[in-house]
Amino acid sequence: MERKKILIVDDDSRNIFALTATLKASSFDCLSCISAEEALEVLRSNERIDAVLLDMMMPEMDGYEAIPLIKQLPGRNYMPVIAVTAQAMVGDREKCIEAGADAYISKPIDVDKLLEILRTI
Repeated sequence: MERKKILIVDDDSRNIFALTATLKASSFDCLSCISAEEALEVLRSNERIDAVLLDMMMPEMDGYEAIPLIKQLPGRNYMPVIAVTAQAMVGDREKCIEAGADAYISKPIDVDKLLEILRTI
């Protein structure tokens, strides 16, 4: 069975490092980008990506702007996008889902919850 490939998009390399280590230990392949613009370039390619973990608060283009652009890409409209945010305030989950995210997880990330989300894809 082919391992699922996750695209991690976060402007903080420490978060990318921690998520990559965690996901690889759980038999996922990972690819990472430090901006939404870079992620869109990867997603425009023929690279197989099974899901995107998208930091919602990044400079230049945040996740709220990026999600609709990702969902408009040919062949990517049904790809799961998981919103990742440190903004764990009331209504943030709904705001992420409204922007088009398929799931939401707050920082610090509950690894068991993240793995549960990813195993459904």
